[in-house]
Amino acid sequence: MRYVHVMLRGRVQGVGYRAWCAREAEARGLLGFVRNRASGAVEAVFAGPDDTVEAMLAACRTGPSGARVDDMLVHDASEAALAAGGRQRFLVLETL
Repeated sequence: MRYVHVMLRGRVQGVGYRAWCAREAEARGLLGFVRNRASGAVEAVFAGPDDTVEAMLAACRTGPSGARVDDMLVHDASEAALAAGGRQRFLVLETL
């Protein structure tokens, strides 16, 4: 199982990025969460098989129609990254 923490910057709020991300992650069977940050970024944690997580990261670089990802920071994480939620399924969390 691989765990990654992701911060996305650009035009990623107000374009349905969180809903798109949740659909894509659920379709891939990933655990974790996505939420907006007050800074204008979108934060996500993905947990699953390495190849599936890599495919999700590749999809996140483009995102939904209308999004523009200018910067994507990816850090390997541990199971502790799921402390905010998403241990049972993929969640959309409140803005932080």
